[in-house]
Amino acid sequence: MDFKNIFVTGGAGYVGSSLVPDLIKAGKKVTVYDTMYFSDQYLPKESQNLKVIKGDIRDKIKLEKECKNHDVFINLACISNDTSFQLDEKLSTSINLDSFEPMVLAAKKAGIKRFIYASTSSVYGVSDKKDVTEDHPLVPLTLYNKYKGMCEPRLLNHTDNNFEGVIFRPATVCGYAPRQRLDVSVNILTNFAVNKNQIKVFGGDQLRPNLHIKDYCDLVQLLIKSDTKKIKNEIFNVGYQNMSINQISLLVKKVVEKQFPEKGEIKIFKEKSDDNRSYHINSDKIKNKLGFIPQRSIENAVEDLCDAFRNNLLPNSFEDENYFNVKKLKSINAK
Repeated sequence: MDFKNIFVTGGAGYVGSSLVPDLIKAGKKVTVYDTMYFSDQYLPKESQNLKVIKGDIRDKIKLEKECKNHDVFINLACISNDTSFQLDEKLSTSINLDSFEPMVLAAKKAGIKRFIYASTSSVYGVSDKKDVTEDHPLVPLTLYNKYKGMCEPRLLNHTDNNFEGVIFRPATVCGYAPRQRLDVSVNILTNFAVNKNQIKVFGGDQLRPNLHIKDYCDLVQLLIKSDTKKIKNEIFNVGYQNMSINQISLLVKKVVEKQFPEKGEIKIFKEKSDDNRSYHINSDKIKNKLGFIPQRSIENAVEDLCDAFRNNLLPNSFEDENYFNVKKLKSINAK
């Protein structure tokens, strides 16, 4: 498929700040629709192929108006991850759940041809199965993950020959992006290792799949261009390197010590955690159906972050609230 006009909700966030430039480089015309909780300063606004709109997905009338004349709708918009969600459950519910089906219907009414929904692999909660495939029961541990799962059928219930839907369940994203997050596992550990010479591990035995942010972006581009028969109404796991938090911390330690030998030994400290999510996802389906295989490792993500720190692209990495969703949403009193 040769879709050219792409509409991205939440496009000014962590993933969006990496995805949107990639889409433009690929020759797409992109509209970013975002509340701008984190501003739009990380987007390539100088591009003639980018339109940036400050808007709320809860505003169905505006959303429907703005997404007309687009081919593909990519929904990245949400209050992201559990701690941010718990700040204000009423706000989070209104954005992550209540607005979703009206958004789908608005997109359909506006003539969108393909709706791509970013769910999460955390919908599986805790599983001791060797490989968690897409047909595994959803047993989410938190409302954030529960709502992600609840939204999936609210898309697929409305698809037809003129309105396609595809869902992917990405692993925890890691690596450098212009609108950086330093509150997700690999990025947290790397920040501590580089700037505090130590790593705090919360728990450690939990298995967590990860996905390099650039592989995430490559995947979205693949979902945009894939043939209808391969993706329509499909749900795909997307992860790479299912490792325990302990294993990830040792990997981060190794990479940072190599990248910054002058820092000496990076010490690892362990603390208890109440985050019990643990699962080992299987991504064979997307490999077999679409030929998608992640090309970048957790080690690559840590190396990219080390480069960013070395080049002063991430200053004030513990103080700047823009790196931390909870701090930012609190400070602006998000509504």
